[in-house]
Amino acid sequence: MSARTAADAATDTMSGAINQALDGALAEDPSVFLLGEDIEDPAGGVMKATVGLSTKYGRARVRGTPISEQAIVGTAIGASLAGFRPVAEVMLMDFFAVAMDQVANHAAKLRYMSGGRTHVPITIRTAVGGGRQFGAQHSQSLEGWLMQVPGLKVAVPSTPADAKGLLTTCIFDDDPCVFMETMSLLFTRGPVPAGRHEVPLGTAEVKRPGDDVTVVTWGWQVGEALAAAEAVGAEGISVEVVDLRTLVPLDREAILRSVARTHRALVVHAASQFAGPGAEIASLVAHELFGDLAVPVERLGAKYGPIPYSASLEVRHFPNRERIAQRLRAMVGSPSS
Repeated sequence: MSARTAADAATDTMSGAINQALDGALAEDPSVFLLGEDIEDPAGGVMKATVGLSTKYGRARVRGTPISEQAIVGTAIGASLAGFRPVAEVMLMDFFAVAMDQVANHAAKLRYMSGGRTHVPITIRTAVGGGRQFGAQHSQSLEGWLMQVPGLKVAVPSTPADAKGLLTTCIFDDDPCVFMETMSLLFTRGPVPAGRHEVPLGTAEVKRPGDDVTVVTWGWQVGEALAAAEAVGAEGISVEVVDLRTLVPLDREAILRSVARTHRALVVHAASQFAGPGAEIASLVAHELFGDLAVPVERLGAKYGPIPYSASLEVRHFPNRERIAQRLRAMVGSPSS
């Protein structure tokens, strides 16, 4: 285990769990290699997710790059066509704009344009800065962009265990995957299975069972939703929290199964509420379960504007446990009898 003790295997940070997944993939398959800015030692990545790996596997397989997102993603695509499984790091999700042509018009389309003869098995790791006061150009949650590009898969873990399992699955998937890492979660600690661990893409998880209302969410908003559910639970409102874990493929069955039972749905995300991913989920629920809903489907997302570089303003920009709890109280009205 690279730069990690055996005692860390049972519990680890999300950054450490990502390191475990990368370490395991590099050891298992010689076609796997990493590339990105500052990922080699001694830096080991800005968030330390690759620490120790270039020392263990060499710089031919853990490659530091110039500051060029187009070059990083373009190199990964070309290498994948030559039989490799690259894991490319785009340091922050905001920087996807620089490489979107490579992502949307090359990585996502080459399988289709070749009649299925050419696969692009790349994984793009990228960090989302919301919730940590990084300002307008370092905090955006842009999964909505990626969900609109056919051919891409999008994973967003909320726990260290899911980070390890989802990243492992992404690396060994034959299609391009984008793996979103929330900076505010990277140094939170939790249990992580030892050895090879995979979480299937397109499989949501109920993080908290409940009967009165379903919260559908992902990433760092899972923790906020769980805290809100705990708060209103003390008031007699039973909240089910569904962590999607992957947005593409989307676990439609898990969403509909939960809402069919609770008859209420609130979609919460750190992406912009206007034209955000929650609109697609709300439409799905409203269309499939219209006659079963006690109240209209609600959405709670980020404000439609640049993210402020101010702790007091940023907390008002994103959904948080207090705002989620207020919306849940309004939706349920009074506790179930």
